[in-house]
Amino acid sequence: MSTAFLTDRYELTMLAASLADGTAHRPSVFELFSRRLSGGRRFGVVAGTGRLMTLLREFHFGDDELRYLRDNGIVDADALRYLEKYRFTGSIRGYREGELYFPGSPILTVEGTFADAVVLETLALSVLNHDSAVATAASRMSIAAGERPLAEMGSRRAAERSAVAAARAAYIAGFSATSNLEAGREWGIPTMGTAAHSWTLLHDSEEDAFRAQVASLGTDTTLLVDTYDIGVGVETAVRVAGTELGGVRIDSGDLPIVAAEVRAQLDELGALNTRITVTSDLDEYAIAALAASPVDSYGVGTSVVTGSGYPTASMVYKLVARQGADGGWVSVAKASSDKASTGGRKAAFRSLEDGVAVAETVAVSDGFEAVDVPSEHPGSRPLQVTFVEAGEIDTAHEGVTGTAAARAHHLRVREELPVRALALSKSDPAIPTVFVDAVA
Repeated sequence: MSTAFLTDRYELTMLAASLADGTAHRPSVFELFSRRLSGGRRFGVVAGTGRLMTLLREFHFGDDELRYLRDNGIVDADALRYLEKYRFTGSIRGYREGELYFPGSPILTVEGTFADAVVLETLALSVLNHDSAVATAASRMSIAAGERPLAEMGSRRAAERSAVAAARAAYIAGFSATSNLEAGREWGIPTMGTAAHSWTLLHDSEEDAFRAQVASLGTDTTLLVDTYDIGVGVETAVRVAGTELGGVRIDSGDLPIVAAEVRAQLDELGALNTRITVTSDLDEYAIAALAASPVDSYGVGTSVVTGSGYPTASMVYKLVARQGADGGWVSVAKASSDKASTGGRKAAFRSLEDGVAVAETVAVSDGFEAVDVPSEHPGSRPLQVTFVEAGEIDTAHEGVTGTAAARAHHLRVREELPVRALALSKSDPAIPTVFVDAVA
């Protein structure tokens, strides 16, 4: 299935016009970045790159796509001939998936001809804006949860494919499981889930429902105890499953108070090892408020799949360098008020002191060949890797393996954050982005 139509029309009309005026084949550098962090957050999390690589492999124009373009007069015959043979033949470098980013970070750099690269704008932005928004929210929730596990259970609050992507992004950013089976199959994410309130309501009594669930799933299952009266539900759960009951789930009420009452009741009944899971419209603030409560795990739905109020990372895709008519390289940048960009090809480094991040250093080159290397930034960690070289995609970033690697990378680099970055309140970015001239 082609992914080429997951795009905006103006990319193809620009391509057609550039073919007509001879600029289509000018070598160009596009950059995907965010001018600011959404919602006054202190860091962002890159997610979606692995998905983007898989989608890029299927970015071609088949007979159906070409017929639609022709029948609707969207591009001319020359452009149709070009698109018939289109495959991305350029190179893509950028931040590893799971990496932290800040305002101005060159998250993705796409190099090729203008025609090669311009048509990827919408696809790259739609994937990274969605997935990075979810991952950023998920990481904040993971930090708030500490050592307690988090499960993603928001599929019913998102479009069907967005739900799968959101589960993956949440897993990369620290969640430990998902309720979405397709996410489990595609990305190797552990899946979880037992029963909803409808299961209890189906039976003639709560006890009948609990007995049937235990008979099916064993005593280590988690019983949902708040369909009717929570206290009665807990007593029934322990009576049915015994003191080795795996867990109970609470989905309503004043959670800090209810969790304390349930823990006391479980202990009194002898179910000392029975775990308490809470759900009920949690976000990072509600999770943080439960830090002192006797809760063992969390289930998060709506908030995580919608970026906890910020469903996009507000990333943009801009031309930052191109070859001029004379063959020389030109640094270009948008100068609009509040929407300015920084031109030039870039290399990015995380400046560290005693293992703690202190700055995002971005070296800017007006030319094309001169790009800083790590030896020119001692005490810093290089942030960019190669995803595509001359059209060849590095498969290491895709699939189950790529997802697991992204998760491990995120949990590792999150340890570099300064303490102030862990706060949930709105503030400036945790570290500044410093632009410097590349070494000549």
